[in-house]
Amino acid sequence: MRIACWQAACGSPDVPHLLGRLREVARQAAEAGAELLVAPEMTVGGYPLRPAALAQASEPVDGPHGLEVAAIAREFGIAVLHGWPERDGDAVYNASRLVSAEGVLLANYRKAHLFGEVDRSRFAPGDHGVVQAKLGELTVGLLVCYDVEFPEAVRAHGLAGTELLLVPTALMRPWDVVARTLVPARAFESQLYIAYANWIGERGGLDFCGLTTVAAPDGTWLTREEPTEGLLLAEIDPAVVAKARLDTPYLHDRRPELYRGLPDRLG
Repeated sequence: MRIACWQAACGSPDVPHLLGRLREVARQAAEAGAELLVAPEMTVGGYPLRPAALAQASEPVDGPHGLEVAAIAREFGIAVLHGWPERDGDAVYNASRLVSAEGVLLANYRKAHLFGEVDRSRFAPGDHGVVQAKLGELTVGLLVCYDVEFPEAVRAHGLAGTELLLVPTALMRPWDVVARTLVPARAFESQLYIAYANWIGERGGLDFCGLTTVAAPDGTWLTREEPTEGLLLAEIDPAVVAKARLDTPYLHDRRPELYRGLPDRLG
């Protein structure tokens, strides 16, 4: 499967404007032969969300912005993974949503590990560790940004059979090491692909570093080094996952009985 990761330039948080940009990028990705477009964290609304933008962008899972994304997917015949603020009662979650090329909702995931006050002041934490869906012949899983920095979160996906982990992100400087080192390491140690799509540019006092990456389970990866908006195209091959799990059998050789009973926290 060919996928496209959108490294998006920061700009206006206006939802119709962002959806218009997403539509154009979906067209470009489909014309490049991609079957899946992966967009950054908070694709709808932008990141970080100020109160007015949050009020405009947040909605239930079946809200009008989600329906517009589904229409974009149908129009260009491409599956879309995008970030958005999900409102559920009084709570708002930092969520990612996967829709099929037919515009059908396949999965919705709420970010479980919230990053600092930029997240905790706005969002409630999700409470589901592994959210998966079938996309063609691939088993795909969803995380958001900071989640991927926890090895146990990615390992849980590896053990559950995820072959392609989709991670919309808003990685800031000076934490470039996450894209350059941690994401490829997570893919290698948990024997799956990771598609990591980031913003580029400055917004709300934050400097996003780009470095959108697709890391493979065999220790190889592609990174968009250009500090500009654009698409990173990559081929996802389930045979590479199967071979990596044979060549480097971390999942098989684990000894979880040694780790039971460890304390939940330090100190």
